[in-house]
Amino acid sequence: MISKKAQIGTNVKLGESVTIEDDVIIGNNVEIGSCVFIGNGARINDGVKIFHGACVSGIPQDLKFKGEVSIAEVGKNTVIREFATIHRGTAWSYKTVIGENCLLMAYSHIAHDCVLGNNVIIANAGNLAGHIKIDDFAILGGLSAIVQFNNVGKHVMIAGGVVIRKDIPPFILVSHPEDVRYSGINIVGLKRRGFSNERIKKIKDIYKIIFESKYNVSDALKKIKDEFEPDDDLKDIVSFIETSKKGIVKGIRGK
Repeated sequence: MISKKAQIGTNVKLGESVTIEDDVIIGNNVEIGSCVFIGNGARINDGVKIFHGACVSGIPQDLKFKGEVSIAEVGKNTVIREFATIHRGTAWSYKTVIGENCLLMAYSHIAHDCVLGNNVIIANAGNLAGHIKIDDFAILGGLSAIVQFNNVGKHVMIAGGVVIRKDIPPFILVSHPEDVRYSGINIVGLKRRGFSNERIKKIKDIYKIIFESKYNVSDALKKIKDEFEPDDDLKDIVSFIETSKKGIVKGIRGK
């Protein structure tokens, strides 16, 4: 069931029982598995792969949604696995955005008005409520969930089975499902992405002041600015924390 109004690029492979509505734009070299639904507002870029039963640009599960025209954009070479769901935006921003080279595993859910950067991974049954921003190279573990309006920094690793209710600053690990909190630096992930040992050590030293000292967040940020040479990593950390509206995740237990 493919609308004649949909714009479909070259070398697009379609499985059986695919539904594509009118206001859909699909790029080149896209693969779409069987029983996939692609709704109005879908903007699917080149090289995307969508597996069996997925839903892209479904109507938002938001009672405030009144049928406004909005989009769900999927970046180049992103992979959407079986039964994943992506909902288009509401009047809050009119768009949901998935970056390039992302992997959304089976049964994951991206709600309305979320924005994902590039190379983001959402593991099986990871769930994002509305209005969430996730920066580049962040990973959300399976069976985890993020509450609406939260932000996740770049290169973050979130353990499986946790519920995130606060913002997660860049470069860190978050775990402890029963009491979610900072668990150290995402050293393995940073090394895989070419961070030097010196660079990782500096990030670790910065977060020791934020999460493992007796300083409150404001005083910790002041100390960091006073003691460390400014660079892009420090700026990313400080800017993220200073602009957080919901506050950041807790530090190591007992600190």
